[in-house]
Amino acid sequence: MKRSDVLNIGIASLPGIGPKKSQILRTDAGIETVEDLIYYIPRRYVDRSSFKAIKDCFVNEIVTVSGEIIDIKVAGHRKKFLEVSIDDGTDLLKGIFFGGMQYFQKIFSTGDHVLFSGKINFFKYKQIVHPDFDILDYSSGSKGINTGRIVPLYPSTEALKSVGLDSRGFRRIIKNALDIHAHLIRENLSSEIIQRNNLLDLGEALQTIHFPDSFQQAEAARKRLAFNELFFLLFYLSLSKEYIKAHYEGTHYITKRGLSDDFITSLPFPLTGDQLKCIEEIRNDMLSPYPMNRLLQGDVGSGKTVVALAVSLLSVEAQCQVAFMAPTEVLALQHFQTIVKLVPEHVRCALLSGSLGLSEKRTLYEKLENGSIDIVIGTHALIQESVAFKNLRLIIIDEQHRFGVHQRALLRRKGNDAHLLIMTATPIPRSLSMTLFGDLDFSSIRTKPANRIPIKTLAFPESRLPSVYNSLKKYMDQSRQIYYVLPLIEESEKIDLKSAQEVFNLLSQKIFPDKTISLLHGKMKSAEKERIMNSFREGKIDLLVSTTVIEVGIDVPNASVMVIEHAERFGLSQLHQLRGRVGRGDHQSFCVLVYPDDVPAESKKRIDIMTETDDGFIIAEEDLKLRGAGHITGIKQHGHDADFEFTDLINDMEIITHARVEVQREMQNIQDVDKTLNAIKQNSYERILDGIRKKRILEILS
Repeated sequence: MKRSDVLNIGIASLPGIGPKKSQILRTDAGIETVEDLIYYIPRRYVDRSSFKAIKDCFVNEIVTVSGEIIDIKVAGHRKKFLEVSIDDGTDLLKGIFFGGMQYFQKIFSTGDHVLFSGKINFFKYKQIVHPDFDILDYSSGSKGINTGRIVPLYPSTEALKSVGLDSRGFRRIIKNALDIHAHLIRENLSSEIIQRNNLLDLGEALQTIHFPDSFQQAEAARKRLAFNELFFLLFYLSLSKEYIKAHYEGTHYITKRGLSDDFITSLPFPLTGDQLKCIEEIRNDMLSPYPMNRLLQGDVGSGKTVVALAVSLLSVEAQCQVAFMAPTEVLALQHFQTIVKLVPEHVRCALLSGSLGLSEKRTLYEKLENGSIDIVIGTHALIQESVAFKNLRLIIIDEQHRFGVHQRALLRRKGNDAHLLIMTATPIPRSLSMTLFGDLDFSSIRTKPANRIPIKTLAFPESRLPSVYNSLKKYMDQSRQIYYVLPLIEESEKIDLKSAQEVFNLLSQKIFPDKTISLLHGKMKSAEKERIMNSFREGKIDLLVSTTVIEVGIDVPNASVMVIEHAERFGLSQLHQLRGRVGRGDHQSFCVLVYPDDVPAESKKRIDIMTETDDGFIIAEEDLKLRGAGHITGIKQHGHDADFEFTDLINDMEIITHARVEVQREMQNIQDVDKTLNAIKQNSYERILDGIRKKRILEILS
């Protein structure tokens, strides 16, 4: 399983790579060792395996031809170029080289057998300008790496290209690395796993991924490397769970559930079956001697906060504290107001926000430290050094994607083996929950409360905006409130989009001059945003023009219409989150998506999905298909590099499933968790742990 020391030597050990290339490879491609280079995977392939006789080649056709060099000469008047003529027995073709003539004069010789690939032009003769080429040695049976085969294309930058490391250059140095070191690549899966899953050997996969004889071979190599990627990630995450069990002495501090049960019974509405199931799952975690690490996912309006409150009271009854962290002060205040209304009067709740005065903060800190506050709600202010707890045992983080790994870790360290409950209204697609989030246990609320009226979603081109305005006026005349959302426009963007300020001016001065309209955007100070949201919540504002700062968690029951201009600029999950800001009252609510008349088909597809379903779990899966894991809300913020090197999270569910099965088998054979994890920490396992995934695992272990 250990890496070969030889493969970990510096890249400069390879022929043709000096200090300058080494430096640029390190800074621009993250390549420092021979192993890094071998794992530098093609971004795609081109098929240059089909040869064509020169006589059958036509202008503008991309071809590969084979022939013997019969003439080499410098040609041209004002602009000199090298002309390399080849003959395949059917016709002549010239390779034209404008740059690097001295280099090409050195490497080409009359009588050489060469392969040329490129687009056919015609000027007196058929020609290819700057063809990709290989010089063949038939006596040794050599095969080209640039033409006459499935050819890999590699990611590059201008700096890399400046030192000859375009795709051609990468093919050359990777071929050198494999020729010299391929025999040192050590297999890291057992023969049983390889046979059960019909996988290539690791060495064969790494050679084939660079130089396949067919696209089928390239895919077989990718599947082997994807299996590696998934197997080791899932293996390490499973080990981390076992590590926690092995190293926590465990305390059963939860002994009673009366307060929690009474809370559920006293609610003025019945909980759904999913809510009750989630409460029971979380309770079982909290009754165990090990710290909980659970994610509660539920669609917008599914009732996650009530579930969190029910389990919070388990800690309160055990005389332990609960910290509830929200992403914004507006949302923290809203949570505080909701919690105070719902929990029994004797439960001591407090709000820690940046707007508190110095003396108020000092008093609050003292109460947290002496244990006279049971539940504290706050933003990132909770992680400040000045905040200390007497006995913090449950941490609830709402909309977890708004907090970085470091922030969550800081809050958890303030507790005493504290349970962690993460809540998200952005459901995690199944393939992600099985991989990137494999260290978490999942609870899901799929059903919404029975009293929720489904939101109707409508979509209109911009040319229909006048009729949209007419409808909005009717709703405001009925005392209904409206959100009017626009995308945030970066200063660097040269795009013809209306800004929130422009739309605010238009609506307030020309379209609805008799209505109370306000503007809310991210650059406002917290106090100003809070004042505007409070006014909107109190019904003093008819229409609120906003950027996406109102996306998360805002609850205004009287707001029954959400208009989103330039809806094509938002991701599916973000649109769904915005839609969830309405539909919280007793009236029929609407989400109106406005898009340009000439909207691209891909963007229109997102809008169509929004009008077809209001199921956040379906939308999360569709978002993954359309945009990839790196764009799914919260993935990168969770501390992951969502862009796997080899794994396709959309199409590789079978590989993911097989890797999980093998991990489960492997875990049954682990005798010493500490020893295995020490090997991980010492970086003696495969490169699958490199970068951010390794940081993620070590964070779990800390």
